[in-house]
Amino acid sequence: MYKREEDGIVLVDQNRCRSWRMCISNCPYKKVYYNWESGKAEKCTACYPRVEAGLPTVCSETCVGRIRYNGILLYDADRIAELAATEDPKELYQAQRRIFLDPNDPEVIAQALADGIPQAWIEAAQKSPILKLVVEWELAFPLHPEFRTLPMVFYIPPLSPVQAQIDQGNLPVHEDGAIPKLEALKLPIRYLANFLTAGNEAPVVLALKRMLAMRSYMRSLHVEGQPNRKVLFDVGLTETQVKEMYQLLAIANYEDRFVIPTAPEYRAHQDIYAFQGQMGFAFGNEACSVSAYEDGFSLFPEKRKGFTQPIRFTPMRELRSKAKPVK
Repeated sequence: MYKREEDGIVLVDQNRCRSWRMCISNCPYKKVYYNWESGKAEKCTACYPRVEAGLPTVCSETCVGRIRYNGILLYDADRIAELAATEDPKELYQAQRRIFLDPNDPEVIAQALADGIPQAWIEAAQKSPILKLVVEWELAFPLHPEFRTLPMVFYIPPLSPVQAQIDQGNLPVHEDGAIPKLEALKLPIRYLANFLTAGNEAPVVLALKRMLAMRSYMRSLHVEGQPNRKVLFDVGLTETQVKEMYQLLAIANYEDRFVIPTAPEYRAHQDIYAFQGQMGFAFGNEACSVSAYEDGFSLFPEKRKGFTQPIRFTPMRELRSKAKPVK
């Protein structure tokens, strides 16, 4: 398994896989599976041919709840070792946030251009919804940062109110009488913090309070006609930030949720749909081998070189049923 340096997508090299299945038991996220037909390990490919073409992943585009977002983050790769060496696991979340770079900083832009990052990628990073959710608003968190794998998939903790109890008036609510208080939510804070911030409850509490404040403010603005600015002051948000949060989280337009730059032209494929149909889960072919380009070494896979029959495993009970008795 390897993480592509150009976009951070983790893939399984089908040629190097030897069916030992150690990656399945060692994967901290339990996202690797074994294909008994091909004898290879498999995992989600993050729809990398679509990502290279500037398209969102299929699961994100077809999500009816509009709760999946795709974007890019610029980070300082030289500080990864510093992040991984953080002693206190509860500080890993903040340590990961510190390596993210501000795409609007002129020094960051100049260094990115000098390192060969296209201008389109920098502009996409400036409009990235992930930058707002993770860095600016601090609403999204990495999964199990204590594993020190620098995860780049982030999750927003759910509010999970008990609606039946709210209707019966059994839960404490805010001044508006409609939105429950943080301590009345269904999921315990410690449970959320254990798999989002390595047990650090303070960032999770702040994120939940900010989402509750957004709901309370927007309700006071649209229903009561008098915006309640006090709830924003308590969580350190401005009216502009809350309205942007509402636009991104509640309205969730397509162009706001997905800001994905296309791959550089010299690496783009002529027929992206044919390439997508040929790539993915390999069955013994050499499609996922590492190849060399004129500009150096690349982790991009080559196209399928030939058709290969998948490996057929016969269960032991079938072999026993076909075996002839010994006389």
